[in-house]
Amino acid sequence: MTVISPSKTTPAEGKPTGGSRTRPGKLAESGSPTVRPPAAAHLSDEQVAELGRELDAIRDEILGKRGAADAAYIRRVIKIQRGLEISGRAALLVSKNKAAWVTGTTLLSLAKILENMEIGHNVLHGQWDWMRDPDIHSTTWEWDFVTPSRSWQHTHNDLHHRWTNVVGKDNDVGYNLLRMDEQQPWKPINLANPLFNAILAPLFEWGIAIYDLELTEFKEGKKSKEALLKDLKALGKKVVTQFTKDYAATPAVAMLTGSGKQALYGTLTANAVRNVWAHAVIFCGHFPEGTDTFTEEMAEGETRGDWYIRQMIGSANISGSKFMHIMTGNLSHQIEHHLFPDLPSNRYAEVAPKVREICQRYGLKYTTGPLLKQVGSTWGKIFKLALPGKTAKA
Repeated sequence: MTVISPSKTTPAEGKPTGGSRTRPGKLAESGSPTVRPPAAAHLSDEQVAELGRELDAIRDEILGKRGAADAAYIRRVIKIQRGLEISGRAALLVSKNKAAWVTGTTLLSLAKILENMEIGHNVLHGQWDWMRDPDIHSTTWEWDFVTPSRSWQHTHNDLHHRWTNVVGKDNDVGYNLLRMDEQQPWKPINLANPLFNAILAPLFEWGIAIYDLELTEFKEGKKSKEALLKDLKALGKKVVTQFTKDYAATPAVAMLTGSGKQALYGTLTANAVRNVWAHAVIFCGHFPEGTDTFTEEMAEGETRGDWYIRQMIGSANISGSKFMHIMTGNLSHQIEHHLFPDLPSNRYAEVAPKVREICQRYGLKYTTGPLLKQVGSTWGKIFKLALPGKTAKA
């Protein structure tokens, strides 16, 4: 049974697709990593194995319960999202009127957040592949984000979720831009940590698009020129699509009512709002106080139970309302998402109390807190790690 993420499958047959990349890092059947993380050092191999079996059982239970209600949920969310987007763009067509501009920009912002977080991110994880719906499938979905879906699936699903917070293997620790862990050597450029993060937030989709090109891997000879050119071509096509939709088509039609400039500003604002929100949610799930990072030795030779432990102590949740959970794509349940990235997101709230109880019983921390606290904690770490000799609590 796979616990990292599902294999790429075709909508019709459920068979592996020929173009998918090999997923790295097979887990050990037994034993322990070279070094167990300090937060789990009190556990024996037998206890870790039992913890793994308990979490496997939770996953199997949800897999057995998936059905019509779950399918109806995602279809309802998609319907709502499309209604918000159509309404938002329609309002922007007459956005010379200030009330229409505010309404259109707000609705389009909500639509983009919902598509990116609760729909796109989770569909691309394969959470809904079991429905065998060719329109809601990880191999066919192209999200409203400038980075191509296939490129993101490789760096995110294949690499980040396998090596979560392992410094040296998970480049999501700082996205090759920020110093986010004391294990990362300090350089003078790190003084700009807060500035870089402030710029990254409203441009987050562009930062991810560049990151997904794996330019560092290319420079180090780990990625071929052919592969880079292929990714650049895919990115170029996606950029044209996004620009045409947001910055050409909608403003062009709005020009008929004298609202072209306002519609352009509205789509720019909606994208920036979505980017800032996505940035905040993702950073709060990985970097606030209480989340651990790991050395490569801590991942070397790890079993499924050890991998589970690393996801729990290396992640953080955000507490809040049901609406907030939906708008985060249920990544407010980041711990549960890292444990079970291919389970339907609407099931994470059901799973969370069971995971928390397991953490308490095995003496493992379960980090959670309200949004503002997690945002503040994350920014605090960014400022601390900008300076030499400064460390941030893990």
